[in-house]
Amino acid sequence: MLKINDVAFDFKLKDKSGKFYSLKDIKGDHKIIYFYPKDDTPGCTIEAQAFTIDLNKFNKINAVIIGISGGDENSKRKFCEKYDLKILLLSDPDFNICRKYNVYGEKSFMGNKFLGIKRTTFVLDKNDRVIKIYENVKPEGHSEEVLKFLKNNG
Repeated sequence: MLKINDVAFDFKLKDKSGKFYSLKDIKGDHKIIYFYPKDDTPGCTIEAQAFTIDLNKFNKINAVIIGISGGDENSKRKFCEKYDLKILLLSDPDFNICRKYNVYGEKSFMGNKFLGIKRTTFVLDKNDRVIKIYENVKPEGHSEEVLKFLKNNG
């Protein structure tokens, strides 16, 4: 997994309309890359809605929100339309970027083990260096937690 001060791995992933984005193409003083398990599931919806609600606050400090999960661009489009999400959601259908960031692996739920994305957030500076890592993220309050960190350390 990336550590503090490491340069984040670049990627080239599609958004809800099939447009490709790379990390280097996305401009901002800070980039918040949050990995979430699956579109349109309860926790992921809470997290995406909170980032959308707080989007203007992130914009004011020139911070960009980037959500990454499996599924294709159609899944991202439906998720964004259903909940009026305004944040950038990118599709990693083969989990290649998730693996590179070491957020895809074995999980357990109610005694069952399976492979999936571990809810993790990386906060990057303007040079794409990692300045904060949140692991085992709880969706409720996470957007506010990231905002507070940026305001205190930005």
